[in-house]
Order: sequence, then structure tokens, then C-alpha cells
Amino acid sequence: MSFNIYTTINISDLSNIDFSEVGETSADTIRKSLDESQFIIKYNIEPSFIKNGLVVPLQSLTHSEALLLMQTPFWNETLPE
Repeated sequence: MSFNIYTTINISDLSNIDFSEVGETSADTIRKSLDESQFIIKYNIEPSFIKNGLVVPLQSLTHSEALLLMQTPFWNETLPE
């Protein structure tokens, strides 16, 4: 299965995620922002919890856009050299 949509979501919606519909297997496998206020999921078919409005994504991204986002200070800690 190839996933091509990446969606950021508020952490308050974590309990509404049906992990059988996305590329992650549990809350333990999601990528969280450094302040843990957001997380990201990936999918190729829109999950029912988004389709029915139970979860409202903050943004939807392509793989390239998601990679760029993960490099920002909000998602990735810069280590001293």
C-alpha cells in the first residue's frame, strides 16, 4: 500500500484516530511536534474520521511537503554541532 497524503492534526484529536485506516499502527508510532501539540498521519484513502468531520486536519501535505515540515524547528530539534 502506498501512502501519499500526510495530515497534521491537533493532539486533542488523537483519541478519535482509527489506526486501521492510516499508515501508523498506534499512538506510539505517530510523529509528534516537539511541544506535542500536533501529530502527523499518512494515508492514501481519506479516513472515515476525517470524511465525517470527527477530526479536522490542520493541513494536508504531499510527501515532499511533509519532509520539509519535519525539518522545521516546530518538529525537529536542532542539535549543536
